[in-house]
Amino acid sequence: MKRYFAPSELLIEPNGAIYHLGVKPEQLADKIILVGDPGRVPLVASYFSEQECDIQHREFRTITGTYKGKRITVVSTGIGCDNCDIVINELDALKNIDFCTRENKDQMSSLEIVRIGTCGGLQPNTSIGTFICSETSIGFDGLLNYYEGRDNVCNLEMEDAFKRHMNWHARLGAPYCIPNDTELLKRIFQPDKGMVKGITIACGGFYGPQGRRLRIPLADPLQNRVRQYFQSSRYMDPKVRSMVSQIEEFEYNGARINNFEMESSAIAGLSKLLGHKALTVCMVIANRKAKEANANYKNQIEDLIKLVLDRI
Repeated sequence: MKRYFAPSELLIEPNGAIYHLGVKPEQLADKIILVGDPGRVPLVASYFSEQECDIQHREFRTITGTYKGKRITVVSTGIGCDNCDIVINELDALKNIDFCTRENKDQMSSLEIVRIGTCGGLQPNTSIGTFICSETSIGFDGLLNYYEGRDNVCNLEMEDAFKRHMNWHARLGAPYCIPNDTELLKRIFQPDKGMVKGITIACGGFYGPQGRRLRIPLADPLQNRVRQYFQSSRYMDPKVRSMVSQIEEFEYNGARINNFEMESSAIAGLSKLLGHKALTVCMVIANRKAKEANANYKNQIEDLIKLVLDRI
């Protein structure tokens, strides 16, 4: 069924480019790599044998080119699920809406979308430098709750189990559990190279939602296992010890929560609702259990970039 998208709903620039990304439909490939940092876009594109376009508008930078015969577009999302709401919706519009008539096309096309990012590890096997594939993303951001059909694509049993485990407060908004694409996961996951897979939490912020406290106290200091308060004490009450383990100790069908980041749930959820394949792959640059971090990770993430380019 045809639907017309008014100028107030679909913003198109006079040159035919979509508003936020600044990209025209013909400039988009079917294979998409998403990165958070605009500066990482040319790093990924440096492996292309040729480049068709290089576009930047606000925090969104886009380069389309060719890698080993494959046409690939690299796009920066900026930080957070709210930005990913813009990026995924506009990528879909570029592919599946006719910009001349402002109507959806008769034949829908599917994109392959892989996010390459960084994250914080939460388990002993997610030390700094580990590559993590997200099997399921738990969204703390609430974004997918605004879209019809979220219950059809989410794992509702897992959501209930997680909320029970966490004694989840309704004021925080409903978390959603969204599977990443299984075919992309099979293609990119390589356990022989030290990759791990499991559950990823996409937080709505870097500080409080991930259990970090600077000058504002946390509403629930026990939720995210803020160990700095407790782990130095040899005499910690076992009941308290179990409370601060809530997120790290959650398990569902043998999978545990491996990492924190801030985008995967929106990317997986919106993509699934729109008929696209999506997967998030991250490199651990900080481990909350070991209290270690590495801000100088450029060389290691290039290995992940090459791995994804070869397999997307």
